[in-house]
Amino acid sequence: MAGGWARDGAVQEQIDASIQDELKRMQANKAPVGESRTHCAECEEEIPEARRKAIPGVKLCIDCMQDRDTAFKSRQGFNRRGSKDSQLK
Repeated sequence: MAGGWARDGAVQEQIDASIQDELKRMQANKAPVGESRTHCAECEEEIPEARRKAIPGVKLCIDCMQDRDTAFKSRQGFNRRGSKDSQLK
């Protein structure tokens, strides 16, 4: 049962779309693949051999990776696909 102007199943479609968006975002941040670099892609500092062996495909040194991990990542926080009903609250 839908309320207002929304058709049946519209709420579940919004939930499914939000979940799919989050899954795509998470998959984009997967572990590195390919051959490891000998020097950092951002600061050109040498990447220690132990790190290259531990994380195949590593592209960043530890400092640059920590900076990237702690950087503020703004996210929408609301569903842009929401119906007019959800925006009237």
